[in-house]
This record gives sequence, C-alpha cells and structure tokens, in this order.
Amino acid sequence: MATVLFVMTGVDHWTLDDGSRHPTGYWAEEFAAPYTALKDAGHTIVVATPGGVVPTVDQGSLDPGMAGGEEAAAHLTQVLDGAGELRKPLVLADVDLSDYDAVYYPGGHGPMEDLSHDADSGALLTAALASGKPLAVVCHAPAALLATRDERGESPFTGYRVTGFTNDEENAVGLGAKAKWLLEDELGKLGVTFERGPDWQPYTVVDRTLHTGQNPASSAPLAQELLKALK
Repeated sequence: MATVLFVMTGVDHWTLDDGSRHPTGYWAEEFAAPYTALKDAGHTIVVATPGGVVPTVDQGSLDPGMAGGEEAAAHLTQVLDGAGELRKPLVLADVDLSDYDAVYYPGGHGPMEDLSHDADSGALLTAALASGKPLAVVCHAPAALLATRDERGESPFTGYRVTGFTNDEENAVGLGAKAKWLLEDELGKLGVTFERGPDWQPYTVVDRTLHTGQNPASSAPLAQELLKALK
C-alpha cells in the first residue's frame, strides 16, 4: 500500500484587493473525498502544512447549500472529525519526499494566500514533478504551482496541461472582482495550458504524472485518477 502526502494550506483567510480578509482555509469536499477514497483503498495519509499548523476548514464548505444538502454536509463533518491526520500535521519544511508514493494538494481559497508563494511547497512540487511520482492538485491549490518559479521566473510546470478554479467560477461566487489576482490568469502567465470544463461540473486533466481538477466536484474523480496512478 502507498503513503500519500496531503499538503494543505495553513491559513484561515484570503486577503482581498481592498485589504480585507475573506474567511477561508481548505475546502471540506476536496479533503474528504480523496481522503475517503484513498483510505478505503488501504493507503496511508500524512498531512503537512506550512509551520505544521493545524489546517482550518472553510466553514462555507460545510454549509448544506454548498455541500449538496444536509446529509452531504453531515457526512463531510463526520469525515473531518474522524481524520486524526488533520490534527497532527507535519511541518512542511521537514518533509522528505522519499517517504511518500504520491502527493496531493486540496484547495479552498487558502492556497491563494500562502502556498502561492511558499518556498518549501514550491521546492516539494518541483521535486515531486521530477521524481515521476503521481502529483494531484485541485481547485485553488494549483496556486501553489506559482511558487515553483526560479530566479529567472521559469517553472518546471511550463508546458503542462492543467485545470483549476476558473475566472467564471470565481466571478460566480462574487469574489472575482474583489481578488488581487485570479488563478486562471496567473497560471496562464506561468506558461501552462489551462483547460476547463463547464462551471461546477467535474473536470480533470492528466498530463504525464500531473493530475489536476477544476473545482470541488472534481475532487472525487481526481482521487480515482490518483488511485489508478498508484496501481
């Protein structure tokens, strides 16, 4: 069985263009769906965050209206409550990639705040890509790819096909006009080929060992892609 590293945001807010803080963290479904699929398959999960802080769930992701109903929200809460790995994360800077068979980054707006410029995360992503191990990133978590740029502004992800939370989806939740920058725009500047499906629908892209998902609904299909890669 494999050991999969979940790299998660360590913040509880996203700073908007006017300086205000939008409460956030990681998105529940984007943790819970892959966590459940991987655990059910017998794999081990280890969580790491910048500084080893306990990750904060975006409370909006547990709202029945966002989660898909009362039953779905209750299930998400049950998964998070039972996931002891969330309460004992490793310090990201101390992580040794050789200890893991795959790496997964859940989203939520949190990665826009910290992982987008976290040097330890950038180094890990660069090493993971070079290693040939499966690497999966969903929704807003592709913001972490921005931290892989070197002193010349070049990234090993340049030329890869990816997806992530789109400008249209950001505008639909009312945050597009308030953001300092938008994920789809910045990924384009990184030199990746950004692909997308219909808003809010599951959509994944696999390019070599890199697996990306567009939005929360893509996290379960992305987990299945990761499971196939682990076989």
